[in-house]
Amino acid sequence: MCTAALIINVDNTILNVALPTLVRDLGATSSELQWIVDSYAMVLAGLLLLGGSLADRFGRRRFFLLGLVVFAAGSAGAAVAHSAGPLIIWRALMGAGAALTIPASLSIINDLFREPAARVRAIGAWAGTIGLGIAIGPIAGGLLLERFWWGSIFLVNLPVVAAGLVGAVLVVPESRNLAPQPADPTGAVLSVAGLGLVLWAIIQAPVDGWTSAPVVRAGVGGVGVLLAFVVWEARSSHPMLPLGCFADRRFSVAAAAETLGAFGLLGSLFVQTQFLQSDLAYTPLQAGLRILPLAGVLVVSAALSAHAVHAIGTKGTAAAGLAAIAAGLWQVSAVSTAATVYTDVVPGLLLIGCGAGLLLPTATNSVVGSVPRGDAGIGSAVNAVALQVGGAFGVAVIGSVLSTRYQSSVSAALAGHPVPEAAAHAIHGSLGGALAVADAAGGTIGPVVAHAARAAFMSGTGVAMAAGAAAAAGGAVLVLALLPSRPR
Repeated sequence: MCTAALIINVDNTILNVALPTLVRDLGATSSELQWIVDSYAMVLAGLLLLGGSLADRFGRRRFFLLGLVVFAAGSAGAAVAHSAGPLIIWRALMGAGAALTIPASLSIINDLFREPAARVRAIGAWAGTIGLGIAIGPIAGGLLLERFWWGSIFLVNLPVVAAGLVGAVLVVPESRNLAPQPADPTGAVLSVAGLGLVLWAIIQAPVDGWTSAPVVRAGVGGVGVLLAFVVWEARSSHPMLPLGCFADRRFSVAAAAETLGAFGLLGSLFVQTQFLQSDLAYTPLQAGLRILPLAGVLVVSAALSAHAVHAIGTKGTAAAGLAAIAAGLWQVSAVSTAATVYTDVVPGLLLIGCGAGLLLPTATNSVVGSVPRGDAGIGSAVNAVALQVGGAFGVAVIGSVLSTRYQSSVSAALAGHPVPEAAAHAIHGSLGGALAVADAAGGTIGPVVAHAARAAFMSGTGVAMAAGAAAAAGGAVLVLALLPSRPR
């Protein structure tokens, strides 16, 4: 079961390290980079609940295996994509595969480890594997990108998936809910459509303008569709998302805490990998090694989270995790200037990793442990939805805040310098595009463009990290106010 958690998180962090490479090789803009990351998270989040209910109904091991096969097919397609558009589509297929695998894996763990203390340890190991994936991903991505083309970061998924398939066939027992509810395809369509419209509006806003008609229509329409999803689920006799679960604060508040924690964690990784490579000129491998302290601290703190829960309770541990994430993001925000070097952001990265390690296993156990055993797939799916929605919105919101500030600042800095239209498009599209233009231009204008772009990027980083810190701090307050300290 940990194989699924490992490969899906390896894939996320490998991709982050590859983002500057995709700018160079595919000409991807900042908004396309956000979609390459978020198409996966959006489809995963939108289909997780359906995947969890189908696994409960038809067999958890069966859907675990099916999900791994679909994930492998998407990985193979992504490896041979020749432009950003097809890559976004293949990433969405990978998200569909993960949506079948992840809720099945966690619900199998919940079914096998029925004694609460054993379940806490098992979920701690599962969540710790997430940290291991974060640790392996950047380094594996750097090694692959130094020796092969960028598609190799997707092909590396295939042998790990094969190992998971063999292991599940040999040792994992089949389980299902003996009194399942019918599937809810209408709910699945509404959730995917609503999330997609809202994310499109957030990602496209820096390009078209936050008040432009397409952005406003998509944003309002997305909110309307999500409200329709809630109404449908409330009235359905077989809802994909049983809204009654949210009456239990162990479920609802812990899920909200995971969303806000993932918002800060994945949003910051999206920005920091670009900072390390595009601004500080590290190679992918060098950048991966510099993300390692965050991942290492995450693994250690995840392993210790059960002891923290025993000492200070679920409330105290989850709140401490969110507070540490907020403090780390704020520290990175405070030092984000044109003169920032790697050692300046290390304290913030360590705090973010420590906070995520404390938060994720604690909140996961609270969510999964609060639902009836027969609905383990739904509880597992909601837990994964909280993480993926938080991560998707973290990339979208933090990335869009960064893009808006970057474009505004670079435009102001270059106002007195006439730039050809194609070059201006590349400069405004991403920091990597701006540095490519600066290298090609040379002379006196090249250094001016490079300095302006780097300064604008770091200015945007400061504002974006502050937004993430505010979200995590709000989560800590929410947890302290509403989350029960210990399971009943």
